[in-house]
Amino acid sequence: MMARKREGLSERHKRIMEFLTQFQDENGYPPTIREIGDSIGVKSTSLVDYYLDQLREVGFIDRDKRISRSIRVLKRFDRTGIGANAALRPVNAVLNDLISIPLVGRIFASQPVPLPEVDGSYYDSESTVEIARSLLPSRERADQLFALEVQGDSMIDAMINEGDIVIMKRAQDASNGEMVAVWLDDKKETTLKYFYRENGKIRLQPANPTMKPIYVDNPAHLQIQGKVIMVVRQLWQA
Repeated sequence: MMARKREGLSERHKRIMEFLTQFQDENGYPPTIREIGDSIGVKSTSLVDYYLDQLREVGFIDRDKRISRSIRVLKRFDRTGIGANAALRPVNAVLNDLISIPLVGRIFASQPVPLPEVDGSYYDSESTVEIARSLLPSRERADQLFALEVQGDSMIDAMINEGDIVIMKRAQDASNGEMVAVWLDDKKETTLKYFYRENGKIRLQPANPTMKPIYVDNPAHLQIQGKVIMVVRQLWQA
């Protein structure tokens, strides 16, 4: 799936702004993160949180992440374009280089567990994470990137918590110390860990002092699916 360059507000940003305005007008108070996600068909609260941060950055909303229902609409979005063009011009400077990275599933940052069946209602062809191109390493090709939602707490000392989203670069090999998503073919399990080659074996090291490393005696049973290049952190949930 090729990442596409965005011009101005993306369709998902527009739908969020429309929902925020309508909800506030009808109820007299702002919606929660989950209510916003439900309105645009996104179940990942961390992804909704990320979109709200982008809207705050360009001046459409303000919010206090420590308080539920704290979103304030600063600029009412006008989909018809009447009166909206002037507001969108400064927004383009920030949002016109957004690229869409496909959100393709979950990765377990815990002891490896069987890969769940694909849930079509959760991840579809429109499930994406929109990232400013300037935040990514310049050498990375957008069409080689994908995103996974983290489940589990084995990487907490690497500042990766449950609900965070990791941006991955497709890869089939890794160097010692790199964080990778791996598939354990003999066990039909998947996990996110630091990667090390040691004496003909593979050590998958968690970043959690309460958890032990996983040793793979036969490297042929391990398939590297990608390397972590960026983390979208979930700082707050409503």
